[in-house]
Amino acid sequence: MSSTATAFDPWSPQFVADPYPAYARLRAEGRAHWFEPSGQWLIPHFADVSALLRDRRLGRTYLHRFTHEEFGRTAPPPEHEPFTTLNGNGLLDLEAPDHTRIRRLVSKAFTPRTVERLTPTVQRLAGELVERLVAEGGGDLVAMVAEPLPVAVIAEMLGIPAADRHLLRPWSADIVGMFELNPSEEAARKAVRASEEFSAYLRELIAERRKAPGEDLISALIAAHDEGDRLSEQEMVSTCVLLLNAGHEATVNTTANSWWTLFRHPAQLAELRAAPEELLPSAIEELMRFDTPLQMFERWVLDDIEVGGTVIPRGSEVALLFGSANRDPERFADPDRLDLSRADNPHITFGAGIHYCLGAPLARIELAASFTALLRRAPRLELVAEPAWNEGYVIRGLRELRVTC
Repeated sequence: MSSTATAFDPWSPQFVADPYPAYARLRAEGRAHWFEPSGQWLIPHFADVSALLRDRRLGRTYLHRFTHEEFGRTAPPPEHEPFTTLNGNGLLDLEAPDHTRIRRLVSKAFTPRTVERLTPTVQRLAGELVERLVAEGGGDLVAMVAEPLPVAVIAEMLGIPAADRHLLRPWSADIVGMFELNPSEEAARKAVRASEEFSAYLRELIAERRKAPGEDLISALIAAHDEGDRLSEQEMVSTCVLLLNAGHEATVNTTANSWWTLFRHPAQLAELRAAPEELLPSAIEELMRFDTPLQMFERWVLDDIEVGGTVIPRGSEVALLFGSANRDPERFADPDRLDLSRADNPHITFGAGIHYCLGAPLARIELAASFTALLRRAPRLELVAEPAWNEGYVIRGLRELRVTC
């Protein structure tokens, strides 16, 4: 482990609260750093992260080319099987040709028109949540607005009955616990149980939609076909779970992290309040760049690569540091300054290459709706206390954000 990498401590609450000084050190001292505690190469520069996301010598999985033994890795334990199957059949963890086929079929159901059609619903839901926050004089912005909005939207899309929607957030939180570095056995047990319960629930829902199709996304996924090819039931289940987990966790954390950022930059918040319609589109992009909800994206090295003179051999794992890349001064002018009107802003918060986030357009609609509702209906929104962060580093967000209206 390089001396620089010792500044990188993803299990430290202080580091999770503010990883950016450590990122600056990593960038200053090299382009690839071996990090012994997680057995990964840390990649902190924008240009490298962006290039490696598109490099076909890397993959989210290696099983399309190698067995576990051939790749020098150990197979997941059998008791993790429900999680392994669920995760292994989702778009995020597949490579071509399976990824190409499934993304093509899912795109037939999850079209721009489908997302656009949701806009009035998203705006209505955001407005109702903010009205409740205002009526109560404030509260926890995470629990009252940031969390319920994307859950309600995904539930609406999938056609999940209102009475069952309270199940979604706990399932999602338990499953994504496995995406953290070196998850504990307790985290694995929770993820396995949530995978079993959520999968069983979705299989029942899919069976119902086969008998009586509706206007929802599950019905569209059942109907999606291409030259006789269709999604298997497992692929549909994994797609639905991924839409909840990826879309939901990212939107919740972007919303809360962004408001925490704005409260710490009162002059920028005042500018946004003064001209919300004009400034909001660029403000959302800048807030996603400034404090990225997904800090790290991991890839397997399928063939030897070289980064900054360091050869990273096949069988290694690289940790692409999105949070660091989005603050790289070689790509962003004055990157540690929040500039809500920043025009040149090619942040990689949604990734790049074949795994670019399918739900990015929906996330932007949700963020625009919640920000618009809060700026209009809660113009005197204020922070009550400095918030605490969740323990997770990879998916990084606030436990709560207490405000008054």
